Amino acid sequence: MTQARPTLAVPLLVALLCLVWGSTWYAIRICLLDQPPLCSAALRFLVAGLAMAVLTPVLLRREASPPPPTWLWLLIGLTNFAGAYGILYVAERVVPSGVAAVLWGIFPLLMAGSGVLVLGERIAPRQAVGFLVSFAGILTFFGGSLGGIEPDQVGFALLLLLSPIVSACGTTLVKKYGSGTSSVLLNRNGMLFGAVLLTIAAFVGEDPSAIVWSWRSILATLYLAIFGTSMTFGIYFWLLRTAPASRLALISYVTPVLAMLIGAAVGDGTLDALAWVGTTLVVTGVALVVRKAR
Repeated sequence: MTQARPTLAVPLLVALLCLVWGSTWYAIRICLLDQPPLCSAALRFLVAGLAMAVLTPVLLRREASPPPPTWLWLLIGLTNFAGAYGILYVAERVVPSGVAAVLWGIFPLLMAGSGVLVLGERIAPRQAVGFLVSFAGILTFFGGSLGGIEPDQVGFALLLLLSPIVSACGTTLVKKYGSGTSSVLLNRNGMLFGAVLLTIAAFVGEDPSAIVWSWRSILATLYLAIFGTSMTFGIYFWLLRTAPASRLALISYVTPVLAMLIGAAVGDGTLDALAWVGTTLVVTGVALVVRKAR
């Protein structure tokens, strides 16, 4: 029984992560109906950071790892939270949720590339093919309607591609310098610092009084903060320590497909045939890159 429970728990938790992370893209679009983008991102990570602060004493007893260096969680707050999500929220004012998820899906490719360039890892021929297939998928995406984006707003889709690039820079440094340190403290401190930076940016570049406190935006913000951030990252870091890498790889190429299906179901954007072909190519390429050779 002690072995059966973890065996059953891993696929259930992976499925839960795919479902929640696949739905967060549309939840962001709901928030942006009533909230300026930087204000919305700041609210999300403020709530998520406070939730992590409450859970930190309990989680630290299970983790028993040394704290990360201060410069590292400051950098994570700047890149992975404030930078990456600030860009994402600004872009998703225009880019439909499913399209945003697929474009952001290049993140595993960027991490594989940084592993070669920064961490001294080797790239297999299968992975090289995966890069080319995913690149063809991105080109196919931009050859279509991009979810019905007006031609003069395609720049927002290009802007969105900066979000995974910024996040990959921070994550690469975590892999290089943060191995063995507390992921709980890294996430809590990074979220709170990222929330502070996003709040400052919101007051400088936006009008926080423009926030409309509707039930839909409040519930969507709480969902993103508690379930889409605090809960999911807690589960994900636990799975990193206990689950096979092949199981976690499923998240990388299932989540964009779910986001596309959810977006299509709720009518978020007009998805043409090229969008689905591009999605298939991107997901196939990512699968070739992240799956481990047998």
